[in-house]
Amino acid sequence: MSRPGDDRVVESDPIIARLRAAGCVFAEREAAFVRRHLVDPGDVERAVTARVAGVPLEQAVGVAEFDGVTVAVAEGVFVPRRRAEAIPEAAAAHRPDARIVVDLGCGSGALAAAMTRLLPATQVHAVDLDPTAVVVARANGRRFGFTAHHGSWWAGLPRSLRGRVDLAVGYLPHVPSARVDGIHPDFRAHEPRSTVDGGGDGLDHLRAVVAPLAAWLAPGGAFVTLLSVEQAAHVPGRIAWQDDEDAVLVLDPESVGSWLA
Repeated sequence: MSRPGDDRVVESDPIIARLRAAGCVFAEREAAFVRRHLVDPGDVERAVTARVAGVPLEQAVGVAEFDGVTVAVAEGVFVPRRRAEAIPEAAAAHRPDARIVVDLGCGSGALAAAMTRLLPATQVHAVDLDPTAVVVARANGRRFGFTAHHGSWWAGLPRSLRGRVDLAVGYLPHVPSARVDGIHPDFRAHEPRSTVDGGGDGLDHLRAVVAPLAAWLAPGGAFVTLLSVEQAAHVPGRIAWQDDEDAVLVLDPESVGSWLA
C-alpha cells in the first residue's frame, strides 16, 4: 500500500522513478544508498544505469555496507550478504581474546574487515581462489588492516599460520546445487556460480574447510560459519545465533571429527 505523498516523491525524484520502473522493490532505499556513496553526477548516472540493467546494487555503486564497515566490491565478485553479519559478531563474542583470525573464501574481504573493527588488536588474514576477488580484497585490506592471499581455503594461507589460528570465519558457498537456479536473477547473472553452489547437500565446501581444522587452529580455536537452519541440524557444532532461516555455527576439531568419519 502506498503512503500519502509516495507518488509525489517518485515523480520528483528521477532516480527513484527509474529504479521503480525497472522493478526495484526498495527503490527509495536503493536511491539513498547511491547518493550516500556517490557524489559525481556521472558516477551516479553510471550506477543507476547499471542497476536498471540488472546489476546488483552494490556492484553498480562499487561498495557494500556490512556490519559497520563499507567495503569496495566489483562486478563479478560476490556481494556480501547482510545475513552474514551474524558471523563476525558471533565469532568476536566467542573469542574476544583472539590474536590471529582468518577469513576463508573471503570474496571482497567483508568478513575480514568486520573482524578488524570488532577485534582491532588481532592479526587478520583473508584468502580466496578467485584472482578478481583477491584484487578487491587486497584493496580493502589496505584500508582496514588485513592481508589478503590467493589460494584455495587453508592451502592459500602462509604455512607459518598452521596451528596458530584462534578464529576462522567464512560465509561458504552452501546453496544445494539443485537450488542455485532459484537465486535472484540479478545475483545469479553477476556472481560466479562457484561462490554460491555448495554441491548436492550444500555442504561440500564446509567438509573441505573443516577436514584440516585441527592442523590450523590453535588450542581452543574455532571455525564460525552460517548455514540454513535445515543444514545446521546435520552438522555437529554449537549454534551461536539463529533465526527462522539461518544459523551461525561454532565448529571445533572435536565436534566435526565424527561428522567427517
